[in-house]
Amino acid sequence: MKMVKKYWVLLVLMALVLSCRNGKMSEVQVADAQTSTSFYQTHSTEAQKVKKPKVTQYELPAPLTDRPEQILERKGYTTSYNSKSKTPNWVAWHLTKAHTYGDNQRKNEVFFEDETIAQDLRATNNDYYNSRYDRGHMCPAGDNKWDAQAMRESFLFTNICPQNHGLNKYEWNDLEIQCRDWARAYGAIDIVCGPLFPATGDQKTIGRSKVWVPEAFFKVILCRQGKPKAIGFIYRNEGVKQTPEEALHTVDEIEALTGIDFFPSLDDDIETRIEAKADLADWN
Repeated sequence: MKMVKKYWVLLVLMALVLSCRNGKMSEVQVADAQTSTSFYQTHSTEAQKVKKPKVTQYELPAPLTDRPEQILERKGYTTSYNSKSKTPNWVAWHLTKAHTYGDNQRKNEVFFEDETIAQDLRATNNDYYNSRYDRGHMCPAGDNKWDAQAMRESFLFTNICPQNHGLNKYEWNDLEIQCRDWARAYGAIDIVCGPLFPATGDQKTIGRSKVWVPEAFFKVILCRQGKPKAIGFIYRNEGVKQTPEEALHTVDEIEALTGIDFFPSLDDDIETRIEAKADLADWN
């Protein structure tokens, strides 16, 4: 009996092989094949719908889970937009030496609403009218002269915060100029900046959209050329004289205040070392 069973099994296998060679399949085989193809096509389509993380040439902060966040990718920067505050949580960009030059000037641009954000969740030009606050760039126009689209997108309100005129004109502008000098000196730097809001008390707002007014602004800078190093600054949103030495902070200190992990992709040992130190002498 065992020999007979083996014989019939062998015949069945041979028949299957011959049917495949002849291009013929049984109804069961056709059904199985169709099911397999359908499964593959369905799951391939689903896989295509899943947005893979974008590989960027610069450091992006870790995702935020304690506040609204919508990541918006622009030509010259990436912003984490907060629909509650109507301001960015942070704005990050990679500033190269080449990007500090260009023919595209801000005098040809106007501030405009970001239509990728729902109308009731975004800031408008009218919100700033008579507010006594400047429309303060996070990623500055001066870092986007290298490209017309990059320059234009720097004027989106998703890259803007209410900023004291004195701070915008002097200390914040001075820091932007200093960052361009560092980019030219080192070849490239990574920058992340954004607003700081009061931890307690009433939140001041402007306009019908109730755009939050920051209490201060932070900026952290990473240089990966040669021996990596990082430095941070916090400027109060006031029109008073503030020196770089007074504004100087470590990245660790700013992470503690903001709840943002700025450089999560760095090697842990490097991240620990450079985020604990802030020395202007290392950068001059």
